[in-house]
Amino acid sequence: MPHLVSKIITPQYADTDMMGVVYHANYIKFFELGRTTFIQEAGYSYVEMERAGYYAPVYDVYATYKKPLVYGDEATITTWLSLNDGVKTIYQYEIKNQHDDVCVTGYTTHVIVKKDTFKPVPFKRAFPEWYETYNRLMEER
Repeated sequence: MPHLVSKIITPQYADTDMMGVVYHANYIKFFELGRTTFIQEAGYSYVEMERAGYYAPVYDVYATYKKPLVYGDEATITTWLSLNDGVKTIYQYEIKNQHDDVCVTGYTTHVIVKKDTFKPVPFKRAFPEWYETYNRLMEER
């Protein structure tokens, strides 16, 4: 079983569309909430990464919509790592409603780049401790 980190959110009215359901693009924002929570619980932060001169942009994103979240729902975002190869890191997500129904699943792939040049840098070279922490979390499966 992978190392799982969960965060509970309540979608806001502004997150919904005319039908009262969470607008599809807002799930990407929810993925980011899950990812930043995962990073914080691992003992790291994007702010520190940026201060060190790096970014971790999204390389790709994928989402499968299974059941809509609606205004008034409470949702749990569960995040875990599925890849940490030293260059790319893949975060997996599952968003469930308060009834434990799976609403959305997906992933985002991230790479590390230098802030000033936007050239890719291996994660394991830029942040060796962070990389090793992620490896330990991956081994918890």
